[in-house]
Amino acid sequence: MAEFVTVATVDEIPSGTAKAVSLKGEFIAVVNCAGTFYAIDNICSHAYAELAEGEVDTDTCTIECPLHGSVFDLASGRPRTLPAVVPVQTYAVRVVGNEVQVEV
Repeated sequence: MAEFVTVATVDEIPSGTAKAVSLKGEFIAVVNCAGTFYAIDNICSHAYAELAEGEVDTDTCTIECPLHGSVFDLASGRPRTLPAVVPVQTYAVRVVGNEVQVEV
């Protein structure tokens, strides 16, 4: 059964940044895109690299893989550029008060 788990406070993930978290065996990047929070698999679908270490573009709500430069859409998890062709999983996120919660 899925449940929402608190992963951070709003202040811990400023706009344009990401935080890596481990939840119930899943390695997730929680990203703040201009005040909207997203959660995606933290590992790039092309090669092992942590997406939370990549650059967040708040104009397009994307994150760039720090290893090979693939850009992923934060809402859908789909790659927008090569070399990645397989999407990463996305997770539901909600903000309750000052807590950022991810559904796992």
